[in-house]
Amino acid sequence: MRVQKFIAVVSLLLFLAKILAWYLTQSVAVLTDALESIVNIIAGIIGWYSLNVSAKPRDFDHPYGHGKIEFVSAAVEGTFIIIAGLFLIYKGVENILFPSEVLKLDYGILLISLTAVVNYAVGFYAVRIGKANNSLALMSSGKHLKSDAWSSLGIVGGLLLLIATGIQWIDGATAIVFSLFIIYTGFTIIKSSLSGIMDEADDELIVKLVATINSKRRLNWVDLHNLRVIKYGALLHIDCHLTVPWYFNVDEAHKEIDELTALVRQEYGELVEFFVHSDGCMHFSCAICHKSDCPVRKHPFEKTITWTVNNVRNNAKHHEGT
Repeated sequence: MRVQKFIAVVSLLLFLAKILAWYLTQSVAVLTDALESIVNIIAGIIGWYSLNVSAKPRDFDHPYGHGKIEFVSAAVEGTFIIIAGLFLIYKGVENILFPSEVLKLDYGILLISLTAVVNYAVGFYAVRIGKANNSLALMSSGKHLKSDAWSSLGIVGGLLLLIATGIQWIDGATAIVFSLFIIYTGFTIIKSSLSGIMDEADDELIVKLVATINSKRRLNWVDLHNLRVIKYGALLHIDCHLTVPWYFNVDEAHKEIDELTALVRQEYGELVEFFVHSDGCMHFSCAICHKSDCPVRKHPFEKTITWTVNNVRNNAKHHEGT
């Protein structure tokens, strides 16, 4: 939340710097950059609010916590970005049809270049902190700031071309090009937020999770299946079925579940909630079971089944053919 408040303050200061640059140059391309900073300010405030709400503990009405608000926040931010992009396309077309003289481009280029450097540095930091805390709101803000930095540098390039050629409509054309980039960024953020709201599978996260479990797999873990991961803001909710030897009592099976939980928490920290169902192995499990001291083995070991994203998602016990 401290980082998000810092982003909002920085966005306000950068907006003032860009407005000064626009006042000095009267460039519609610079105005494009300045108006996008308004979106940064709004997004920073919304992001701070969403992080404040998502940090609230679970209650009776929200048993999984309040983390989903971050996806809503990201969707609102993406929508504002798209609206700003469409408005700036309009201003760019207007400038091409009715070009106006730009002034003091050297001051404008200097100010916009400085804001680009600051934006990128703050955005990079926000994405890093967002990833460390599994915060979509913070990552969205950081990505937006980084894209804003690139668009600012692109606008600087357009202004340098305008100085070199003296062609006035380049100012409007530059605004249009980077307005399209802004709109694309907005759609990307909305897509990510909708994926979270709809509990779309995070393939990158599942691949990493399966690799972690595979690397330190226990002999008593015959197979892992029906794995599902749902993100609630910073909280990861993981469901799966763990197959253990059928003759284990409740305490022994629970010990294996505890070991699996501890292994994953070494990688993801305490912000992981597990619901693990223990299954007993079947006769066909012998062929893929590494447990050499099994007292009730019916068939010899034949092959190792490497757990993959595809086979751990299936709601069925593994066997030799999987």
